[in-house]
Amino acid sequence: MAKLYTPAMAKVDKRMAKELARNNGKEVKSSPTKEAWKRLKRNKLAIVGMIVLIIIFVIAIIGPWIAPYDYTAPDYEHWNQKPSSEHIMGTDPYGRDIFSRLIIGTRYSVPIGFLIVIFAFAVGGTLGAIAAYYGGKVDMVIMRILDVFQSIPPMLMAIAVVAVLGNGIVNLIISIVISSLPARARIVRASILTVKRNDYIESAKAMGASNKRQLVKFMLPNALGPILTSFTFSVATAILTISSLSYIGLGITEPAPEWGAMLSAGKAYLRTAPHVLLFPGLAIMITVLALNLFGDGIRDALDPRLK
Repeated sequence: MAKLYTPAMAKVDKRMAKELARNNGKEVKSSPTKEAWKRLKRNKLAIVGMIVLIIIFVIAIIGPWIAPYDYTAPDYEHWNQKPSSEHIMGTDPYGRDIFSRLIIGTRYSVPIGFLIVIFAFAVGGTLGAIAAYYGGKVDMVIMRILDVFQSIPPMLMAIAVVAVLGNGIVNLIISIVISSLPARARIVRASILTVKRNDYIESAKAMGASNKRQLVKFMLPNALGPILTSFTFSVATAILTISSLSYIGLGITEPAPEWGAMLSAGKAYLRTAPHVLLFPGLAIMITVLALNLFGDGIRDALDPRLK
């Protein structure tokens, strides 16, 4: 009995015909990167998150040129002014334009968050990769040392390090990197252990590839999916940690327009001038939400089960 030619089958044939025509009649196999990008594009929320992140990065780059007011200049005659045509987000307790401070604050929270995660993965990821590759005593020693760090909650660890080193951007970065090392090391270690069991690693060993070449050339690139997914979520966590430490006075403090510091400066005016807290809070929420949406999209796009 002949099979029915359904509309769905016709749609697939039409799509294949377009692909063949685009490639001059030759069937070209898509690379894993292209397939992942296609799946990512189908995730509308992930694309929205990516667009928001691009906008935030552009604002961070051109911030000083688009801020309508000097973010450091006080105006005591217009303090805690509500949003208006002159100040679209109002002014803070010192009369400074909140919109201008939020724009400049983008240059603190977001780049520092990315920088922290890059350093954390560079150090913790290296330790995790070494532990996974060599195993045995090396794995045991590295992971037991990291277990000692992980026994302390990350926020408490960051607070303790900042309390010892003092306030400042550099000390803030160091404190959060140290507190996040165990988690980053475990992510990379788990990814390397999964890849390590594959046949092509045994083939590389049989062909005489050095330990460094096996790790850098074959293992890390194939373990990149979970690491990349974790990277975006880690940036969101880092931004929240930066804002939390700044809120309690242990991170970036006034007059720097860091979003957490702005929240701290306006907490006493919650009832009389709620806009002072509303807009920095929204900036943090939107940035973290965009990172999470984009991270979810990357995770789904790189999941081989969705191919």
